[in-house]
Amino acid sequence: MITQRPAKKVIIYVNEDVRVHHHLLYQAVMRFLLEKGVPGASAIRCLEGFGSHHQLHTPKLEALAEHLPIRIEFVDTAERVEALLPDLAAMVTDGLITVQDAAVIAWSET
Repeated sequence: MITQRPAKKVIIYVNEDVRVHHHLLYQAVMRFLLEKGVPGASAIRCLEGFGSHHQLHTPKLEALAEHLPIRIEFVDTAERVEALLPDLAAMVTDGLITVQDAAVIAWSET
């Protein structure tokens, strides 16, 4: 029988060239999550994308090649996600944060 545990999945969308306090925002978010003990997180560079400004960002146009979307994802307990959200919202002033219910099937704590 498979055991499931409830969790929350957080997805943060930012552009790779956005900075916060002289550091790239996606790197600052990843360091923050690591320091806060999140069990794992991934920052994924997208191939193309657009946001609320409706400007397509693509590596095919050199001027937009460094403005590609970054998607940061992590899964943790609802309590830990709720505790992290105020700090994440303060950091991500130019981007989008989504939170969704998830069910964890396997969780390695090595």
